[in-house]
Amino acid sequence: MDSHPAMQTPAVTFASAAAFLAVALAVLTPAPVHAQETPDFRAEFKGQFEASARKFVALSEAMPAESYSWSPMEGVMTVARVYRHVARYNYMYPHLNLGIDAPKGVDYRSLEEGGADKEEVARILAESMDHVRAVVDGMSDADLAAPVELYGRKVASWAVLLQLVTHMNEHLGQSIAYARMNRVVPPWSS
Repeated sequence: MDSHPAMQTPAVTFASAAAFLAVALAVLTPAPVHAQETPDFRAEFKGQFEASARKFVALSEAMPAESYSWSPMEGVMTVARVYRHVARYNYMYPHLNLGIDAPKGVDYRSLEEGGADKEEVARILAESMDHVRAVVDGMSDADLAAPVELYGRKVASWAVLLQLVTHMNEHLGQSIAYARMNRVVPPWSS
């Protein structure tokens, strides 16, 4: 048999091409991701929630007591009302959408209507964060996947928690703007 490439049999050419393709695919294909390397929703949620919760609590502590009744204009929520609003929704989403009651003695429906006392408002906000932590810690993977309703749509329960942290972050941005307007530098941003 002649060793000239044009004289090779189709089987030899096919085998060479298949070997080349196998090597190329092995080099170009990313390594598989293993489940233990990918954080689950609970771990990811907790990371996002804790980062925002720490900022909210730090900002509530940094704001002077007299600024709690401040609002940028008439008809817009005061500093205290924003914090109370976030606390309300930290109880409301788990209750209305997940069927998890607020702790005994907490009437989240009236939380926004309270006063502007710094210590009271900061305590209410921090306690609502503790409630969310307890809710998430008490949910199994099956609970997180269970179907529920959120704003008229059928979603998995984890979507309610995602909405909760999204809502909280919206008002964190608002609170940062309020702080800056009151010449308060958010503690984490110096």
